[in-house]
Amino acid sequence: MPRALRGATVALGNFDGVHVGHRAVLRAAHAARPDLPLAALTFEPHPREHFRPEDPPFRLTLLPAKAEALAGAGAGIVYALPFDDDLAALSAETFVEEVLHRGLGVRHLACGADFAFGHRRGGDADFLAAAAEARGIGLTVVPPVVDAAGPISSTRIRRLLQDGYPERAAAELGRPWEVRGHVAHGDKRGRLLGFPTANLPLGRHLEPARGVYAVSAVLPGGGMALGVANIGRRPTVDGTESRVEAHLFDFAGDLYGREIAVRLHRFLRPERKFPGLEALRAQIALDAAAARAALA
Repeated sequence: MPRALRGATVALGNFDGVHVGHRAVLRAAHAARPDLPLAALTFEPHPREHFRPEDPPFRLTLLPAKAEALAGAGAGIVYALPFDDDLAALSAETFVEEVLHRGLGVRHLACGADFAFGHRRGGDADFLAAAAEARGIGLTVVPPVVDAAGPISSTRIRRLLQDGYPERAAAELGRPWEVRGHVAHGDKRGRLLGFPTANLPLGRHLEPARGVYAVSAVLPGGGMALGVANIGRRPTVDGTESRVEAHLFDFAGDLYGREIAVRLHRFLRPERKFPGLEALRAQIALDAAAARAALA
């Protein structure tokens, strides 16, 4: 590693979503050694994607969005370790020695109380404390951030999104949840209906509750637009692939092939099939009005 990227105080974790609990780990790492650069160490792909590739997509944040959120939370350095068979086979002791101590030269570590690492998750916070102390590395173990419903976790946030509560997920993330991707060509039905849409494949993102949402979008160059979006398979037109179809209010630019982020604010109604395109057109107009009211 370049010298400038060594010797940091490092927060450890998968950091999917970079929620308020993850930010507490970053704050603890910085508070323990404010004289050192603050770094976050994460894994890509998520270990669950490596070990269970047949699982449905579940990610809250893909690597570019995760790195941006970590930087926004104060991390000046993000280490994204490629999680492959070789890394998965490292013992906890070897991971501490070869990656943290020799590879990165860490000076202080912070992790959640449930952090586990190494082959077959053979290392936990207690193991890390002993291994770090033996090498002159400090460690801060951060208790879970809790609210009235219990500990905040990526798993809990996924469940809130799948149940149709994006505003509650946003409270635990510290920001609205978003799907980020490049706008793809669709079947142009939205344009024919009078409601042109920007279409994003969900890809490796979690699929939230299927239905219609009040949304905002971050446009190329950083501009913002409000809108209404359907997430699902479009049963009225026999769609088969889940995707985001966002109609942006008062926007007429060309977004094809460009990256945008669609942020979910309010779930308006479940996805359903309509008897024809005219009925669908009428419902979209109602949905747009409901979204404008929700976002006002």
